Amino acid sequence: MNPKIARHVYGWLLFTPAAIFFILFTHYPIVRSCFLSLFSNSRGGRPPEFVGLENYHYLIDDPIFWQALKNNLIYAFGTIPVTICLAMLMAVWVNRQMAGRAFVRAAYFTPTILPMIAIANIWLFFYTPGIGLFDNILQYFGYPGRNWLGNPDTALACLMVIAVWKDAGFFMIFYLAALQGLPKDVIEAGRIEGAGRFYFFRRVTFPLLMPTTVFVVFNALINTFRIIDHIFILTKGGPDNATELLLYYLFQTAFEFWDTAYAAVLTVVIMAILMTLALAQFKVLERRTHYQ
Repeated sequence: MNPKIARHVYGWLLFTPAAIFFILFTHYPIVRSCFLSLFSNSRGGRPPEFVGLENYHYLIDDPIFWQALKNNLIYAFGTIPVTICLAMLMAVWVNRQMAGRAFVRAAYFTPTILPMIAIANIWLFFYTPGIGLFDNILQYFGYPGRNWLGNPDTALACLMVIAVWKDAGFFMIFYLAALQGLPKDVIEAGRIEGAGRFYFFRRVTFPLLMPTTVFVVFNALINTFRIIDHIFILTKGGPDNATELLLYYLFQTAFEFWDTAYAAVLTVVIMAILMTLALAQFKVLERRTHYQ
């Protein structure tokens, strides 16, 4: 065989297993969901019937969907900025020469490696009315306890606190790697010129971290739309749908109500939302991204 052709064949043989899995677990489910969303749900042995966009019309009139979408957007825009700022501050802090730096890094990263179910049960103890950690602290200072997860005004905020606590350490690793990869000559030039820490960070470090920030924002955005574990343990979407997020609503529709057709519609809508947000995000952040 011609050596050039042999190299191409060898490359495609190496690529084929990954491509098969990628198509099987990514592209096929997307196409299948789009197909199922155009049919009615199969009930009592009755085969599904083609209904076109009727399921999407039902979605438009579904108040729980709009509540879940609103909650998800609040959850996303409430957690992502806080998580990124905290991750960046943590990375800058542990990048310095300090005693016990390895221990501090491990402490920041530990919540990331804990299973979400275990984390949810830990925080369930913190939020438990009367005997929970937060209520005990309030009672110690003379304030009455609160039903943190049972109050629609505080339930979603409680979930947001957990997300920030878990994800900040994970994104800190990316910022730490980016900080350690900054060009040494730029840092030395800043020191020679007498630039203060805040000024140097604002004018030099932060712009150089923008590629990492784009990557982190994109991943954080995806994370906010795939939250289900701790909702299942802590609130189950309540109270009064105050913590009903899109993926949990999809889970309920598919595996509790067994409405696979409407679940397919929710899947298509979630994918469309993520694609739209990702494109808008890259359009906005790309202008402020500085590549070396």
